Amino acid sequence: MKEEKIKLNVTEIENFYYDITRCIRCKGCKWVDHIYMPGVKFSTRCPSEKRYLFDSYSAYGRLKLAQAVIEGRLDFSEKMLDAIYKCQLCGACDVGCKRNLDLEIELPLEALRIRAVESGKGPMPQHKQIAGNIEETHNRFDAPHGNRQKWLPADVKPARKADIVYFVGCSASYAHPEIAEATARILNAAKSDFMLLGSEEWCCGYPLYITGQIEAAKKNAQHNTEAIRKSGAGVVLVSCAEGYRMLKVNYPKMFNKSTTEMGFKVVHLTEYVDELVKKGTLKFTKKMDLRVTYHDACNLSRLSEPWIYWEGTRGEWGVTNPPMPRRRGTNGIYQQPRDIIKSIPGLELVEMVRFRENAWCCGAGGGVKEAFPDFALWTASERLEEVKETGAEIIVTGCPWCKDNFNDAVKKDDINLKVYDFSELILQAISL
Repeated sequence: MKEEKIKLNVTEIENFYYDITRCIRCKGCKWVDHIYMPGVKFSTRCPSEKRYLFDSYSAYGRLKLAQAVIEGRLDFSEKMLDAIYKCQLCGACDVGCKRNLDLEIELPLEALRIRAVESGKGPMPQHKQIAGNIEETHNRFDAPHGNRQKWLPADVKPARKADIVYFVGCSASYAHPEIAEATARILNAAKSDFMLLGSEEWCCGYPLYITGQIEAAKKNAQHNTEAIRKSGAGVVLVSCAEGYRMLKVNYPKMFNKSTTEMGFKVVHLTEYVDELVKKGTLKFTKKMDLRVTYHDACNLSRLSEPWIYWEGTRGEWGVTNPPMPRRRGTNGIYQQPRDIIKSIPGLELVEMVRFRENAWCCGAGGGVKEAFPDFALWTASERLEEVKETGAEIIVTGCPWCKDNFNDAVKKDDINLKVYDFSELILQAISL
């Protein structure tokens, strides 16, 4: 093949034409590899393919749609938008493909949504409403921006200057203040000084980026990045999986940088607490006699590997020069949460069949919860069927969106199961 210049830039879907046209429909994006599976009951990895049973609702089908768009053979119809937005962009297909063909799958699917928005056809109406909320009040809930720190309890005093800045996020600031409060109390218990950005904190931009509204996402990313740099903090601590991925992966991705070039380190609460426990700085003193299963939130696990910006050439047999770095989903945040659970007296960790990079998505991400709530709820119910097999009494995750969706499914299916955010579990275990 003729040598071509390419780069890992999702604003130009043509960069991924090679990957798109090399899909052979092997179904590695659909099935979890048999070497990981004890049977067929929980053997699939793609929620939309399993729910809708049609090629256009699978990764291999969406790649064919992308190819037709690039070649000018297809425009964004209402049915096509339904197919490309009924997808959590959870990264499971990307992990599956890279065990077999090593093609980029997640990136062209993100690029396809960006092209849909650029064409004036995307995103879905619900996504546009959320974008309007973020533009007006800097949060997805359209809550008063002045209430962003309303969660802060009177007895918790952030430092005026510290090396750690806690990026709270919209969900913990407005919908789940218990997560923000628990995180702050954990930091206090560990005697870790931390700052808040206060009114300078805007939505991380996840609802914008993931639905293809990249220019609006860049605006928020630029503002938050400048606010963090002005604070002087070297570490940005987050308790939200979406915020974690945005700050660590998608911010540098949008500005054609690598994670290491951002000027600050992004750390999830589970990473931070795991380090404190192993150093002996934080101790778990309360015994909790419970069976617990851990859900690997997509944005904290397979989608959280550091971003490495790349540009170069692709020549014969697809060989790239310099060699293109691959993010295969295996180096996400997996072990730290599990080590924390194992360190808490009395807790028994029981794993689901699909875990780590093979985990089934909760169903809420990718804009699905907002535009297609029934599909999001169905996906969560599928995951809870897996939870039942473990006999767990609680399910814990590091993502507020997972907590919301699982709680909705628990109520709908009338399941005797408690859903915890990781911050809540840790706070109970340190017994303040």
